[in-house]
Amino acid sequence: MSGPTEEPRPVVNPVAIADAQTIRRATTAATLGNVAEWYDFGIYSYLAAVALQHVFFPHAGNWAAVFTLGTFAAAFVARPLGGVILGPLGDRIGRTKVLAATVLLMAIATALLGLVPSYGTIGIAAPLLVLFIRMLQGFSAGGEYTGALTLVAEYAPDRRRGFFGSWLEFGTLVGYTLGAGISALLVATLSEDDLLAWGWRLPFMLGLPMGIIGIYLRIRLEETPAFRQLMERSPAMATMALRRVFQILVRHYRPEVLIASGLIVAWNVTNYVLTNYVPTYLTDTLPEHGKSGTEDALSTTLQMAVTLAMLCAIVFVGKLSDRIGRKPILITGSVSLIVLGLPSVWLLRAGLTGQVLGLLIMGFALLCFAAVTPSTLPALFPTMIRYGSLAIIFNVIVSAFAGTAPTIIGVAVTTTGNLDWPGYYLIGAGVIGLVSVLFLKESAGQRLPGAAPLASSEDLPALKSSKGGGSLED
Repeated sequence: MSGPTEEPRPVVNPVAIADAQTIRRATTAATLGNVAEWYDFGIYSYLAAVALQHVFFPHAGNWAAVFTLGTFAAAFVARPLGGVILGPLGDRIGRTKVLAATVLLMAIATALLGLVPSYGTIGIAAPLLVLFIRMLQGFSAGGEYTGALTLVAEYAPDRRRGFFGSWLEFGTLVGYTLGAGISALLVATLSEDDLLAWGWRLPFMLGLPMGIIGIYLRIRLEETPAFRQLMERSPAMATMALRRVFQILVRHYRPEVLIASGLIVAWNVTNYVLTNYVPTYLTDTLPEHGKSGTEDALSTTLQMAVTLAMLCAIVFVGKLSDRIGRKPILITGSVSLIVLGLPSVWLLRAGLTGQVLGLLIMGFALLCFAAVTPSTLPALFPTMIRYGSLAIIFNVIVSAFAGTAPTIIGVAVTTTGNLDWPGYYLIGAGVIGLVSVLFLKESAGQRLPGAAPLASSEDLPALKSSKGGGSLED
């Protein structure tokens, strides 16, 4: 009998049928929880240059933006720890329990961030408190995104996993859009004094009710079909030690680890350059180097426009991947970064029209990854280690290469005066992404490793018809 110390066995079972309403409810719970999780990251990104650097680093001069980006990057220091603890825990006690805890922790931390006194009130303790809270949020994020990704993938029917997986990133974009929209509203309606005195706190406080809604939806979910199958087949998996996750990955899944790492680098470097660094680049960096930048409100409006365009397209691209495969779309995104990464940055320095085009190019490349990767990564690992593997790999890679990208780019531009650094980063991300995709096995329409084939109850009549009314065997 296979135990937790052995290589996972192939599973050949009858097709599992998931209730269509339950699938939609699970996707909604994961998506809305993801909105609450990334709403804070959106606020912090868009308010960094406008308010936060003045509130917490008022005497830092040209380095204020870098320090503010540094506190943003601090969350990524704690993410690997969250991934190492929360991911394997989700493989042991279940996905839904851990996901309810992560959204609760993020909601509390977000509200606390809005209560931190300014530097003028408590001095150096203010940025230190922000640093601590950001690390708390990072710990939560370490188990949140990959848990939601695992939940949706294990509930989604095999033939529509790309479609349902894209809804997770739809939630991420909604979170960023809400953060940008509220920031733009505050910047447009409040005076600078009011914004710095109290206005910047409001968006963080609004994160609490969204988190409560996410918690309510998640605690009402039952475990995924794949996890229930695992517990029925091998109850001993609930006691698998963390070291076994690493041993299984090293012994049996080294190529998959490298492929997943490359996709995560390409996807997230593009994401954080666009959503976190570019707003500061347009409002602060370009004017400081004698170039034509944008006002804070216009920068936020441009970011919102690109994000809204992605929102309109992302679910359709995810659905397209179910028909033509994940690889063609991922290759398109990678090649776009390689060929257009540097020109997109040049366009940001070419006035308003150029800035719009540059942002759209970055947004298109990000769309290719964001719509498809959520359904690609879970298909690389079996049920018994899926949550833990993705949590560890995702958070280590994001923390080391992607989340730190805005800070490193900011330091590089400040010290060298070379404004092309964001483009260099995008080109490097594209190369890594392309190499990874070339070694990737197509997973569209295939069952998840370690789980029975899964279909929706809505597909049952078609499946019976295709089998001639017989048994639904794989």
